[in-house]
Amino acid sequence: MIIAAIVGLAIGFSIAKLMEKGKASRTIANAKKEAASIINSAKLDGENLKKDKIFQAKEKFLELKAEHEKVIINKDKKNNEAEKRIRDKESQVSSELGKSKKLNDELEAKIKDTEHRNEYLDKKQAELEKLHKNQVQQLEVISGLSAQDAKSQLMESLKETARNDAMSYLQNTLEEAKLTAEQEARKIVINTIQRIGTEEAVENCVSVFNLESDDVKGRIIGREGRNIRALEAATGVEIIVDDTPEAIILSCFDSVRREVARLSLHKLVTDGRIHPARIEEIVKKTEKQIEQEIVEVGKRTVIDLGIHGLHPELIRAVGRMKYRSSYGQNLLQHSREVAKLCGVMAAELGLNPKLAKRAGLLHDIGKVPNTEAEIETPHAILGMQWAEKYGEKPDVCNAIGAHHDEIEMKTLISPIVQVCDAISGARPGARRQVLDSYIQRLKDLEDIAFGFGGVQKAYAIQAGRELRVIVESDKVSDDKAAELSFEISQKIQTDMTYPGQVKVTVIRETRAVNVAK
Repeated sequence: MIIAAIVGLAIGFSIAKLMEKGKASRTIANAKKEAASIINSAKLDGENLKKDKIFQAKEKFLELKAEHEKVIINKDKKNNEAEKRIRDKESQVSSELGKSKKLNDELEAKIKDTEHRNEYLDKKQAELEKLHKNQVQQLEVISGLSAQDAKSQLMESLKETARNDAMSYLQNTLEEAKLTAEQEARKIVINTIQRIGTEEAVENCVSVFNLESDDVKGRIIGREGRNIRALEAATGVEIIVDDTPEAIILSCFDSVRREVARLSLHKLVTDGRIHPARIEEIVKKTEKQIEQEIVEVGKRTVIDLGIHGLHPELIRAVGRMKYRSSYGQNLLQHSREVAKLCGVMAAELGLNPKLAKRAGLLHDIGKVPNTEAEIETPHAILGMQWAEKYGEKPDVCNAIGAHHDEIEMKTLISPIVQVCDAISGARPGARRQVLDSYIQRLKDLEDIAFGFGGVQKAYAIQAGRELRVIVESDKVSDDKAAELSFEISQKIQTDMTYPGQVKVTVIRETRAVNVAK
């Protein structure tokens, strides 16, 4: 039993070993097959990868080859263009050389021709001189005169003819100048007037002193009127205290004294202490202040006008003009205006404008005398005496003294100062007696325009030298506007009296207006 069991176990073990050996053989066979399959797959992948790399290398090669060919083509193109430019320049240079050679040949031909002509002209000139000498000799024999004597006689004859022609031309020129001199003078005067602005006349008799309240009037009058009497005695100004609310009137023909009174009143009212002793103190201080202001005004005036080297006393006289007036016209403004007019007119006439301006500024300094005795002397003579005393040039002194024909005019500046003084004094609005008639004339001008049909507006401008008329476009045509301008100018010419001339301008304006909604 035991043996049988052992034999059985041995047989079983052997069979098991055989089965394991067969299984291992199959496993090895499978492994070999898988290994062969992996190797074949790896070979196929390697072949494919090799083919891809070769293909990529070929593509890169073709790309680099194309770029290289493109670079070569561009270089060839640039080389061809450079060669073409070189050929063009060579052709141009050849053409220019040909032209230059042709021009050189022509120049040489012309030089040769000119040399031949010069030789020919020299020969002709010699022949002419020879013939001229022969003719002169024959003429001397025939006339019995030498060439020098004949020349002298001919020159005398020509001089006489030229003298007669010159006298005739001079006479004609003088006659023409006489005909045009007045017209040119008017042009110069009008141009000068247009360059100078106008100002209204100023009041010269009274000043109004404004008060904060009527209570101050009692303090100004003082107890039993002592304050106002002291103020009038110290300033020489009449002080009128009436029912005018918050105002006192200062009346005096002397504007300097009136200004002293006005400034003194202002200081007293501001300070509040009003009594006779204080009034006298304030008036004295104000007089000194006014004197300093007069000097400053004179200095500013001469600086503004560009006048140099004026004596201090004359500067003070110029400053005092600020507080003087003539026929309602401020004397300083009048003198400044005359100075500017003189400068412009002298420049137009080719004279010295600075000297004329100096004479124009000083022409009325005789109207501001320092003493009562000087008042009896005509202001033109007094001004001339002052100018001579303080070292002014004879031309300026003569212009000052002669601007009202008190003495004879000896320089060309004198009539200029006289004319400019008349222009400044007589222009519209300068002096009171002219202002009312001037304003009335402007109104009459406008009324004449309104007397015609179709006139919408009328304005007198340019100091009455132009009438501007605006007409209704639906009632007045363009042709009618020209006719209307002529008719208005004729109406003004026949119905009015006026200096200079009046320009009539008719304006016709058409407007088209619509509204977008």
